[in-house]
Amino acid sequence: MPIKNRFSELQSEIAAWRQDLHAHPELQFDTHRTAALVAERLAAFGCDEVVTGIGRTGVVGVIKGRTDSSGHVVGLRADMDALPIPEETGVDYASTVPGKMHACGHDGHTAMLLGAAKYLCETRNFDGTAIVIFQPAEEGGGGGREMCEDGLMDRFGIQEVYGMHNWPGLETGKFAIRQGAFFAATDIFEIEIEGKGGHAAFPHQTIDPTLVASHIVVAAQSIASRNADPIEQVVMSITSFETSSHAYNVIPQTVTLKGTARTMSTAMRDVVEERLTKIVEGTAENFGAKGRINYMRNYPVTVNHPAQTEFAAEVAKKVAGDCADAELVMGGEDFAFMLEERPGAYILMGNGASARLHHPEYNFDDDAIPAGCSWWAEIVEQRMPAA
Repeated sequence: MPIKNRFSELQSEIAAWRQDLHAHPELQFDTHRTAALVAERLAAFGCDEVVTGIGRTGVVGVIKGRTDSSGHVVGLRADMDALPIPEETGVDYASTVPGKMHACGHDGHTAMLLGAAKYLCETRNFDGTAIVIFQPAEEGGGGGREMCEDGLMDRFGIQEVYGMHNWPGLETGKFAIRQGAFFAATDIFEIEIEGKGGHAAFPHQTIDPTLVASHIVVAAQSIASRNADPIEQVVMSITSFETSSHAYNVIPQTVTLKGTARTMSTAMRDVVEERLTKIVEGTAENFGAKGRINYMRNYPVTVNHPAQTEFAAEVAKKVAGDCADAELVMGGEDFAFMLEERPGAYILMGNGASARLHHPEYNFDDDAIPAGCSWWAEIVEQRMPAA
């Protein structure tokens, strides 16, 4: 069952929606324009119900099939938010908002799910109910968690849920998926080291927090090399080192470190938090300083459920002729919150030889639109076949 002809017909229209979204990027929960456009189009398509304000600025559309003898309800989710990155693509529909751009392709995800929604409203060739979910704040804001906490799954009776992300380096319109743990848990932390500041010429009269912090940066890497089973995946990154004084001749009073830890299991997540806390507190104490850590658990591991993963792969094979086995991804994805509440699967769709995600030259490939729309539509029609 190849790409649906209807999406080839709609491609230029869907691409125009995508390019409009691209030109007007919005961050995290501040997706008011995007959400309004989505809600307006869903209503125009003839959705049976359009609900706004789920998870602050999320939008949900309800599309009923011709029949509902099965009582089955399937959710399809796309993310809407952009990134705080200055755009360098040079396209004529480039971001009109300084310092913001769609550098992860959420404009494409939103446009493709809108295209699928239009088709499903036109045909309704399924037995059950499709729920189209447009989520804000995937990029660090936890919009998926907020929508779930707002009662998304129970309110709309969702029984299983599916999501998709474009993937540079994978041939445009092709698919890849992985059963079980797929995307990493992503935690963030902030460490403060308080010493005793003073003149750089008299270090013996100080407790130098830069020295303490430097030891912590090095020691933190031992968590992956000496506390984790070698077959476990752990990434520890200290990404910011800031002193309270920027003078050449001053030993500062405090140093603040920031970073992220990425793991593929709850057990390893616990180990990382425990060991990093002990390293911070113990290292600081050994130097006579004070060490404090604020460790914040962010997105959990994205875990694809077995039956839904197999089904999603079979649909991808019908659409694109093949579905590859995806590798583990140490990036985070807050679709994980939805997969914790309901069985489902998350799939990658090729974006060709584009710049990598989160790069200022990244751009979504509009040639992928028919394949992405077809996959979503087929998820509904194959999971809830017409009676």
